[in-house]
Amino acid sequence: MAIGVEIDQLFLIFMGMIIFFMQCGFAFLEAGAVRSKNVTNILIKNVFDSFVSGVAYWIIGYAFAFGDGNDFIGHKYFASYELPETQYAAFFFQYTFAATAATIVSGAVAERCEFLAYFVYSFFITGFIYPVVTHWVWGGGFLAKGKDYGGDIGQIAYQDFAGSGVVHCLGGTAAFVGALLLGPRIGRFHKETKTVIQIRGHSVPIAALGGFILFFGFLAFNGGSQTSISNPGDGAAISLSVVNTIISASFAAFSSLIINRSPLFGNRSWSLLITINGALTGMVAACAGCNVMYTYGACAIGCISGISFHLWSWIVRSLKIDDPLDAVAVHFGGGSWGVIALAFFHKEDGIFYNWDKRSGMFFAWQLAGLAAITAWAAVMSLIVFGILRLLKVLRVPEDIEHRGLDIPKHNEPAYPVEAYGHGHIENILQIFDKSGPVKVTQAFEKMNGNVNSGYEEVADQGPYESPEVKRQIHQLEQNGGAPSANYVPERAHVQERRVPVQPAQPMQIQEPVYFQEPVPRGYVQQPRYYSGNQQPYYVVQPIPRESFRYH
Repeated sequence: MAIGVEIDQLFLIFMGMIIFFMQCGFAFLEAGAVRSKNVTNILIKNVFDSFVSGVAYWIIGYAFAFGDGNDFIGHKYFASYELPETQYAAFFFQYTFAATAATIVSGAVAERCEFLAYFVYSFFITGFIYPVVTHWVWGGGFLAKGKDYGGDIGQIAYQDFAGSGVVHCLGGTAAFVGALLLGPRIGRFHKETKTVIQIRGHSVPIAALGGFILFFGFLAFNGGSQTSISNPGDGAAISLSVVNTIISASFAAFSSLIINRSPLFGNRSWSLLITINGALTGMVAACAGCNVMYTYGACAIGCISGISFHLWSWIVRSLKIDDPLDAVAVHFGGGSWGVIALAFFHKEDGIFYNWDKRSGMFFAWQLAGLAAITAWAAVMSLIVFGILRLLKVLRVPEDIEHRGLDIPKHNEPAYPVEAYGHGHIENILQIFDKSGPVKVTQAFEKMNGNVNSGYEEVADQGPYESPEVKRQIHQLEQNGGAPSANYVPERAHVQERRVPVQPAQPMQIQEPVYFQEPVPRGYVQQPRYYSGNQQPYYVVQPIPRESFRYH
């Protein structure tokens, strides 16, 4: 085997591993953009994007995309049967692209999509919908072949180097259809006032971390699309692709931020999340022609990408479609603009450089390819999501959506209340174990005549979901270990020795009906940070059993 073939395989494996790491970027970006009660749910969906794609793409996807076949679809190499060993690197590289296409959809349907529905649509996207389009463009299909018009025009075909249309327009279209049929999150749109209610994600830092990982991954996504490194000119083409990608992202970040700062189109803020989404839109737009554009062309594409992002975000909101991650604006908005922009900024066939019939026909083929990809993705997604909706397995029940998907669907809250504290909580948990349900609050004592005037008791709103504590309470109830009416907890004497500045009122939280065991749980007020001469202590009181209301 020639050394060049070996190097090319190593190049594809290395680039594919970096692109695979983009799944981590999508996971963090989406996790930070959703509320804390749905973090585990969105993370497990991103984890399974990789694995569902692995199953679907290995069994049927790669065969449909790159197997021998006709102009529409391939039909060889199912489950890697008869696949040459030299193509395994290509399989892995293309698999990472398929997983990316599926991940785009998960952000648009976040916080309300059933887990079963996720498995179904993810399998169909990576196993059939995406591979067919891949065959059209990269597998020798009709868009790749184009048409020979003869004369001065010659051979014209659709071009899409790294997938502005193949990956991002397809994923953005599927995301649009999915969000449309799924419906908005509860409280997103207010019908009476016709206003859009902002539902904030729980962690901007986590979302920003995901954005940085995606920035890193996109450099391999676009640069690796050269698919070889051993041929003359490969290094220059890869370098140009990477440089154009970062230039487009840079100017898109600025343009999207400036638009958001304007009072007419934005909210006059220096928004971090808008900047991240704008930069991602610029990278998506650069995918189509980053290898055949001048750097100033990438600059122009990036500037307009910021506009495209805001325009599509506004269109989606105007249609009352809820897209928590702005996936449609980033991927379809950026992807469609990238496909069209290539017809203007192509170094050899662009309209700006060759105002002739050939450039005009190239523009027409770009539009035709974009229309074909969008129509295919829309119709297939409509069938998949429509069937799921008719079977009533597309959306979670309203009460579960209110409470969050993490606990009822996965029994793994992303931020369990009992995991927080600074060392003072251990005795409280012992009280739970020994005495059954108790109430715990925190107060500050007055020392040396100094009072913390800014101290206010703030009730914790989250449910206490420790399975261990609930199990202990249940066992105590079954064994007749409930505290008597005259029972005084072990640390209740602290009230005699210390006088709180503002006595905290113990608070009873009713267990949600879906997670309630025979004995309700107690409530724990989390310890506060303190400084100077202020020292925290806890007031522990038993919960009267007769005060609970069972459903």
